[in-house]
Amino acid sequence: MKILGLSFFYHDSAAALIVDGSVVAAVQEERFTRIKHDKSLPKNAVKYCLESQDIKIEDIDYVVFYDKPILKFDRLLQTYIKTWPKGLLSFLRGMEATFTNTLSVEKKIRKNLKYKGEILYTEHHYSHASSSYYTSNFNDSVIVTMDGVGEWDTTTIGYAKDNDLKLTHSIVFPDSLGLLYSALTYYLGFKVNSAEYKVMGLAPYGDPEKYYNKIMQLIDIKEDGSFKLDMKYFAYEYGLTMTNKNFDELFGAPTRKSESELTQREKDIASSLQKVTEEIILKIVKYAKSLSSSENLCLAGGVALNCVANGLILKQNIFKNIYIQPASGDAGGAIGSALYVYYNILKNKKKDNVMPNPYLGPEYSNKEINKFLTEKALEKYGSIKFDYCESEDHLVEKVASLINGNNVIGLFEGKMEFGPRALGNRSIIADARVKENWQKVNLKIKFRESFRPFAPTVLEDQAYEYFDLNVSSPYMLLVAQTKKNIVPAITHVDGSARIQTVSKEQNLLYYKIINQFYKNSGCAVIINTSFNVRGEPIVESPENAFNCFVNTEMDYLVMGNFIISKKDNDLLSKYSEKEKYLEKFELD
Repeated sequence: MKILGLSFFYHDSAAALIVDGSVVAAVQEERFTRIKHDKSLPKNAVKYCLESQDIKIEDIDYVVFYDKPILKFDRLLQTYIKTWPKGLLSFLRGMEATFTNTLSVEKKIRKNLKYKGEILYTEHHYSHASSSYYTSNFNDSVIVTMDGVGEWDTTTIGYAKDNDLKLTHSIVFPDSLGLLYSALTYYLGFKVNSAEYKVMGLAPYGDPEKYYNKIMQLIDIKEDGSFKLDMKYFAYEYGLTMTNKNFDELFGAPTRKSESELTQREKDIASSLQKVTEEIILKIVKYAKSLSSSENLCLAGGVALNCVANGLILKQNIFKNIYIQPASGDAGGAIGSALYVYYNILKNKKKDNVMPNPYLGPEYSNKEINKFLTEKALEKYGSIKFDYCESEDHLVEKVASLINGNNVIGLFEGKMEFGPRALGNRSIIADARVKENWQKVNLKIKFRESFRPFAPTVLEDQAYEYFDLNVSSPYMLLVAQTKKNIVPAITHVDGSARIQTVSKEQNLLYYKIINQFYKNSGCAVIINTSFNVRGEPIVESPENAFNCFVNTEMDYLVMGNFIISKKDNDLLSKYSEKEKYLEKFELD
């Protein structure tokens, strides 16, 4: 049985293909269109999913959409009636989008994908919940989902056993932890639904007590974690902004202008927001545990990407086992909607290893990479000098030796990762022992804010030596304190790190490279950040990777078995169009 899951029309549109209950392909549309967080119908992503399995659209048994549009329409309509006439402009725009997109999902799927079979719909938070539980390898679990808003729900608690999954408790719009975080993200001058992780990264630079009481005026929190927002401070119900003048008055200043200087004030607000967020999440998770005897917890929804809060859940030992869907945001809804239909609706027998790893996107052979370097790149840049490693062992030894010191390397290998994190196949890597690499990668390669930390990748069997972490963290979704001061390039200002552990089973080539670096240097940790510049989606193709390499100060590019050195190709700097390149991407 073949089920195609789709998420689109809000942000991070994606397609996922489930064959006989296993996730065989999944990818975000942004990787093809090069529009970050692209929300359009994922035609390119669908094309990849089908072609990867050598099937056609008529072979699909069901297409499943991750939302119930009619429920979303109900929420929009009731909200506009409630806030009338304040939200007239927002109402008109919302209705236009609703009738153009939301209520015509089926029509658009049939027209754009030429699909004639059955189309099904799952509720948004059931898509989130299913994306985590059915890929977790648990046979029972408590489930918590948290995001901005689905149809009505913003936070849910549920329970699953074997095939059956049921959400039993919910908090509904406009009360939303995700929207509270987004509102402060907006107020701090960052982009909503894109830069919330920046606020999390900024938080350790501030005083969490400074604006704690101010933020607590925005929200009334109960002991079970349920909460109510004081909507007199927010405009997202009726306006085209997240906050209003009451919010500005409470915090004593207007919204920060994007790209203006960050002051200690912004750092303190971010820190206080993170503290409130952590308190709410811990209360919700503890309450969820009190409702069930299960020792397992599954998390999903955009708020589940708050890896600092995830680390606290782990540290407090509330549950024995925690699983977080690596694509916890809306993209993961494509996987969850399809799995919910296959297991919960159709009652097919539940199995393990439904999604063994997140490497579910396109890959390119050495033949394809060679063709790009000797034909397409030749046209634009002239002849490209490169080394070709005849064997994987040679490649591993060469790359491991290049990591040592100040070299920054673009790594383009195997299948592309699904979700927002690069996990070794579309990564920029460097030596974590060299403190200067932090700023070099931030300012000269990623072109991003200097305060932002980098994540480490560490050999799974060595993680405990470097970090206060006793579980695997394959998806870079847990934060823990560092134990050793020998890896300053990945240690945040508060002594923490957002950790990716890697094993042979998860990613053999990446493991071999780091293991060889460990043998060479005695250090089992490297820097790992996504292969892109600020505002750009993670690179998908050899052309994307090469363009990013040329227009940044990366030292080496490794694609398949090919290694390209910047210093060996003088022509590259002559043809570099850095400013023009960066202009293509909207800052987040």
